[in-house]
Amino acid sequence: MDIVEFLPAASNSIVVGHDGSDCADHALAMALELADQLHVPVVVVRAWSIATAPRPSSWQFGYVSSFDEYFSAVHDELVQDARTSVENHPAVSVSYRAVHASPAKSLIAVSRNARILVVGSRGRGGLAGMLLGSVSEQCVRHATSPVLVVRQRALKLEHE
Repeated sequence: MDIVEFLPAASNSIVVGHDGSDCADHALAMALELADQLHVPVVVVRAWSIATAPRPSSWQFGYVSSFDEYFSAVHDELVQDARTSVENHPAVSVSYRAVHASPAKSLIAVSRNARILVVGSRGRGGLAGMLLGSVSEQCVRHATSPVLVVRQRALKLEHE
């Protein structure tokens, strides 16, 4: 593990979690819009484990990839997943961190000194939809920086 993974982001930065989901894309878009308005950098964080990491490009049947190869594969996938949103905000300085730890632990550690932590919330609809997801809930409870939980707006049906 590279020690830089857990170093706190700069105090003027916005930290945003991104797991590759549509909710994460929405949170990233919100973080980039805020960063554009405030003229501050964004740090995009992806937590990972060997079980959740994509296969490294060097992977072959019978070959055990190294930790560094998995790290690179996660980092590259994160950059690719964020590319479209980031390209829409060319004035914003963006850096990426692939952190080998649980999502909440990663986000809380990296955002320790940040201006704000932005996380998405999937919401489940009904009673469960009124609750925060486990990662966003842990971030709200334990992060030392302010936390913005971004939810996607429900799409209206055309006949409404």
